[in-house]
Amino acid sequence: MKQHEAYPLIPIQRGDGVWLYDTEGKRYLDAVSSWWVNLFGHNNPRIKDAIKLQLDTLEHVMLAGFTHEPVVVLSEKLAWLTGLGHAFYASDGSSATEIALKMSFHYWRNSSKSRKTKFISLQNSYHGETLGALGVTDVAIFKDTYAPLLMQSAQMPSSDWRLAETGEDAEAFALRCADKLEKYVSEHHAELAAFIVEPLIQCAAGMGMYHPAYLRRAREICTKYDVHLIADEIAVGFGRTGTMFACEQAEITPDFICLSKGITGGYLPLSVVLTKDEIYQAFYDDSTARGFLHSHSYTGNPLACSAALATLAIFETEHILEKNAQKAAYLNNKMQALTNYAVQHLRQKGMVFAFEVETKNLQFSKQFYQAALQQGVLLRPIANTIYFMPPYTISEDEIDFMLAATEKALQEVA
Repeated sequence: MKQHEAYPLIPIQRGDGVWLYDTEGKRYLDAVSSWWVNLFGHNNPRIKDAIKLQLDTLEHVMLAGFTHEPVVVLSEKLAWLTGLGHAFYASDGSSATEIALKMSFHYWRNSSKSRKTKFISLQNSYHGETLGALGVTDVAIFKDTYAPLLMQSAQMPSSDWRLAETGEDAEAFALRCADKLEKYVSEHHAELAAFIVEPLIQCAAGMGMYHPAYLRRAREICTKYDVHLIADEIAVGFGRTGTMFACEQAEITPDFICLSKGITGGYLPLSVVLTKDEIYQAFYDDSTARGFLHSHSYTGNPLACSAALATLAIFETEHILEKNAQKAAYLNNKMQALTNYAVQHLRQKGMVFAFEVETKNLQFSKQFYQAALQQGVLLRPIANTIYFMPPYTISEDEIDFMLAATEKALQEVA
């Protein structure tokens, strides 16, 4: 909070479409979707109306011994979309990671393979900030302080193409990293419960993008050596990478998929872990101790589920993925003008766009954030990585405004 003495908090009064308005009437284009959650703009009438309608019927009921229509319908829709038939709900992404890790561990315990207690993830990965999630996260600023509290995990070489050797294409590099993954798994599979991975984009690593060949090989390796594959699609699901879920681009089905952020269009907290029949059956028993003993007070909240159903309905009826492809092509083309500046690794995957700024300024991210706000755009660089992850409702005129403001901020700071 001390930093806000130099960088005052901005009081936001309302939102409309891609815009946020402060109490003095100044507007900011929400180019990061309020931390990657908003899909269809602020003040979206279809999502609002769904929440209002549900509010007149049922605001909440516990899912212990009870159920309700929105959670049943949502579970069926998500099962159809993911190919995974069983859903466990929570309220945020970190909780979803915790659930997947615990469920994997407990599955092996119930299956009499109690030695399978270890987890692996990618270097530079981020999976949340609760203790279990931090145990498989590899971002020092979040993790180091709490190291004495965390379970130990191993990190596999990242397939982020920025790390490839000169002249090495993305697919060749991905496969080379997958070979290193197989070497480790082949030696340690007897104790490995699961491999958790962010499909296609390592977001907190500065939007590190990689080829889907890595996911295909990871699926093959995990199947071969009897290790669960957990797909953390919390940030990249619901169309962000160009397909409904990133795993589709590798044509794989994970053992677990973690979803949150965009699931309600950014309107209410909700997360879910989906898994397959085989894992569900390991908990299907008369003994309570063999059940998955994990609970959240607001699990499967009807208001949040209604927002999620409205979000999925927008995808279904408004051809969002096709429209996004057109917008992505337009934004990607316009973004090429930024090569006039000292930028590197200009890249795009679906509706995620990023580049690095060559700078020795250790205060770059804070200074650029402020400069962009002065130009009317909300951007939050990750170190020297500038990225765009706007709501899908952004128009071409708004894209032009966003890029022009970015260019002005670059001129001021870089």
